[in-house]
This record gives sequence, C-alpha cells and structure tokens, in this order.
Amino acid sequence: MKNIALKVIGLTALAASLTGCVGSNAVTGKVVKFNIEVVDNRYARAGVNFLLAPVYGITTAADYVLFNSLEFWTGSNPLNGNPHIFDSKVDTKYKINDDLDPSLTDAPIDELSSRTIQTGEMHKIDDNTIQMDIVYNNGDTAILTGVKDGEQVSYYMDGELVSQTTISELETASSAQS
Repeated sequence: MKNIALKVIGLTALAASLTGCVGSNAVTGKVVKFNIEVVDNRYARAGVNFLLAPVYGITTAADYVLFNSLEFWTGSNPLNGNPHIFDSKVDTKYKINDDLDPSLTDAPIDELSSRTIQTGEMHKIDDNTIQMDIVYNNGDTAILTGVKDGEQVSYYMDGELVSQTTISELETASSAQS
C-alpha cells in the first residue's frame, strides 16, 4: 500500500512539473547566446555546440522542470521577464475565455518580482533604535527598524519581527568584512 502511495505521489509531482515544459527556455537560451557569441565562424560554433552538449542537457532539464514551470504558473519567466507563450494574444480557432470564470484565464500565482532597493534613508530614533525608510524600484515602500535591547538586536520590517542577532555577532561579521 505504501509503495502505491509513493508511486501516486511521484506521478502527481511529475505531471505537475511537466505542465511548464513549454516556455521560453531562458537558461538554454543563455547557453545558445554564449555559443553564438564565443566565435564568429560557423564551423567553430558547431564545435563549441558539440562540446556544450552535456550543458544543454542540464539547462534543458532546468528549464523544463523549474523555470518553464515557474513561467507557466506565474505568467512570466523569472529570468528574462518574458510572458508565457500560452498567454500570447493570437487569432485563435476556438474562443472560450468569455465563457470561463476569470480565474481560469490568467496565471494563478502572482508574478515573481525582482524588486530592488532604490533608496534607503537611515534615521536614529533614540540610543537603542534605528530606522531605515526604504523605497523600492517599483515604488513600494517599507520601514526597517533595528531595536537594541542589551546584547540582543531585533529587526522589524513594517512592524513584523524578521530577524534577531547579538552585538557580538555583529562585531564578528563587521571584523570579517574588514
């Protein structure tokens, strides 16, 4: 019975991962781009392609199992930002979107964001508290607060505890970077 359950779970996981096998193949595309840019001669490119055959196998597997699946479920590839090919606007033979619930016409998971901090401004609140006002490249804002309580330092992002450390750990990390 346990063996059957493992097989069912394995087949379900395999089926779920294969839903994304169609996609932009961003990792493999980067290897192809390298292959083409490494030398200007078509015969030399063919030689490089032959040497990269094992790499292509690995990148194709990474694309099919991971990145194309993420692309399918989020609606865009996390590496290149391209929309999933299944979301292409083309003249289709069968129009069904108008008859479906809207939740079945878009990617079910929010797009993965690659927001970065655009600005961060530090303020001393008191002798034991510092605050950083953060503005991200997409316009979102956040407040990171560090509160020292004796030897312990707690960090809060928008009021929610996200990490804790000690003064001695901070000093060790600081001296390691010097």
